[in-house]
Amino acid sequence: MDPQTRNAYEQAEPRFRSLSSSTSIASLEDMARGPSGAEERTRLVAEQDVEHGRAPYGSISRLGHASASGTDGASTGRSSGKVSFFTFMLYSLTRSFVGEKRVRYYIPSTAWIPNYSFSLLGGDLLAGITIAAMLIPQSVSYGTALAKLSPSAGLFAASIPPIVYSFLGTSRQLNVAPEAALSLLVGQAVSDYLHDPHTRPEDTHAIGLAVSTAITLQVGLFSFILGFFRLGFLDVVLSRALLRGFVTAVAVIITVEQLIPMFGLVELEHTFNPETTLDKILFLVENVFTHLHKPTTFISFGVLMVLLLLRTFKGRYRKYWWIYRIPEVFVVVVLSTLISEKFRWDQDGVEILGAVPITTGLHFIESPFRKATRGYIRGTTSTAILISIIGFLDSIVAAKQNGDRYGHSISPNRELVALGTSNLVGSFVPGTLPAFGSIVRSRINGEVGARTQMASLVCSAIILLATFFLLPWLYFLPKCVLAAIICLVVVSLFAEVPHDLVFYWRIGAWTDLALMFLTFIFSVIWNVEIGIIVSLIISLLLVIRRSSKTRMTILGRIPGTDQWRPISDNPDAEDIPGLLIVRIRESLDFANTAQLKERLRRLELYGVEPTHPSEEPSRQPASVLVFHMADVESCDASAIQTFYELLETYKNRGVGLFVTHLRRVPRDMFERAGIVKLLGNDAFFENVADAMAKVEGR
Repeated sequence: MDPQTRNAYEQAEPRFRSLSSSTSIASLEDMARGPSGAEERTRLVAEQDVEHGRAPYGSISRLGHASASGTDGASTGRSSGKVSFFTFMLYSLTRSFVGEKRVRYYIPSTAWIPNYSFSLLGGDLLAGITIAAMLIPQSVSYGTALAKLSPSAGLFAASIPPIVYSFLGTSRQLNVAPEAALSLLVGQAVSDYLHDPHTRPEDTHAIGLAVSTAITLQVGLFSFILGFFRLGFLDVVLSRALLRGFVTAVAVIITVEQLIPMFGLVELEHTFNPETTLDKILFLVENVFTHLHKPTTFISFGVLMVLLLLRTFKGRYRKYWWIYRIPEVFVVVVLSTLISEKFRWDQDGVEILGAVPITTGLHFIESPFRKATRGYIRGTTSTAILISIIGFLDSIVAAKQNGDRYGHSISPNRELVALGTSNLVGSFVPGTLPAFGSIVRSRINGEVGARTQMASLVCSAIILLATFFLLPWLYFLPKCVLAAIICLVVVSLFAEVPHDLVFYWRIGAWTDLALMFLTFIFSVIWNVEIGIIVSLIISLLLVIRRSSKTRMTILGRIPGTDQWRPISDNPDAEDIPGLLIVRIRESLDFANTAQLKERLRRLELYGVEPTHPSEEPSRQPASVLVFHMADVESCDASAIQTFYELLETYKNRGVGLFVTHLRRVPRDMFERAGIVKLLGNDAFFENVADAMAKVEGR
């Protein structure tokens, strides 16, 4: 090491060591109380947060005293470990080429890795182990039962993308892994190709790997492109009602899919081959009482009842950390596997997992752009777009919830880039499912003790070890147990449906209710893609319809004054016959001026109250029209043209025209467009009172 580098390292090391940190494992009792209770906020960045400048971080104690940490205030503690020389050199070299602020923005992990305190390791380690215990059986279930692939497809999705996200993501608690709804979409795409008459039956496994890889590749590309072009605001495209209808439909579809193996009707399903969800519901109704397999049915619903009881027990005794952290899914998987081996349930006709080879094609890592995958890209594009949108919405909600709770900012654009890169890397392992964040897992991750993405690295390492070394131990695991585990996840999807239905009904949100039911019906009767696309089109049409109506109101005189107020809000305001004073409440553009002439005609004849066009006019035609334009900040070219034509029409009718409160930018555009010349300079006034003085000859 040269003297200059050693001197810089020795000067920087005390600053890294002086970072204080709060207790690594949060008090579950405080967290159970929510925002009103105490919160733990651990500062991991010395000078600035990833997005904003000097963000105030600290830990709030039970007594409510906030203690600052870092170099901006007095240090309250010291890190129990030192930064390695390798980490410091990597950080210094990157910073020298790009700049410290840019590095922390584009690679958020550089904000916490150099400053990592070993006092946080206990919480991160415990969180990683807990989430891994949940994810291993869940990922096996998603890969086999939902995606129609091998268990390794789900396990690799739960281990490889999270490693990439842990370095690029802005959330410190978000856990990235396969999701039930997204795995179902992959499974539907795989099934569509397997039912294609041009597909050879002996290629079913290779087709599944290629379809899944093509979808994951496109999901990664779409997400990355959206983030690169800073389109993170697209999370506002889908309304909550639409999402609730989609989630409810997915819950119903997943339930129907899993009831078939839970009743032991898999072989019979292959005989009848029902395609749509409605066909499968009819298949269950016709065969469940005559062809069910009793041992499989008893095991399935017995396991589901045990899981529900354990989850209820954990929720009731949440204040006891050793109870709350019991991984009930992992415990049930281990016990059912041991009991199945002991009593040889497979000899009674119960289908078991059996040998699980690690199947990723010819090689563990292959290019997703190879010829075998390219043929399925065009046919899976719509599925990939849908997965990208739904996955991002779920992820950003989970990230923002944890960011608000633990005191760090979230960048939707950086999240898109991180999730996109994670799935792109995952697509290099053939068959890997798309991976996104989960609200439930991320919340549990934070509550158990995760304060950095080190928890995700620990979780990924455990899942990789399980994939290569522990799967043989699950040889006797009944497949119906995996179906029961997925049904447990479905329970949480149904949880908020009654609340939302009652809420929409109570406030009279009939449009939202209709949108919710349309999404649900189309998704169940046809498929999820049709349901979400139709509802998305309807949502966009509603948005366009609302934005195309210029927000305007009629002003009336407050008696005895020169003040003019909206008559809809002030019943005492005087509405002078033959006079129409209109306040335009927003900027003008091509969308909201297309119907401006018709809107003004209705205001002139009927006022602000909604009236059917067949009714007789309640107002006399205006002889004077005054535009109050204080809220108009800008106008585009189409709006200026439409407004010119409108003024020209009224002038030809002999209507007196005046404009008040016009801002400088619109005034300049009016002059260049010839509106000022059309009306004359004496038609423009500072306020309505001056314009009315001119009208009344005062």
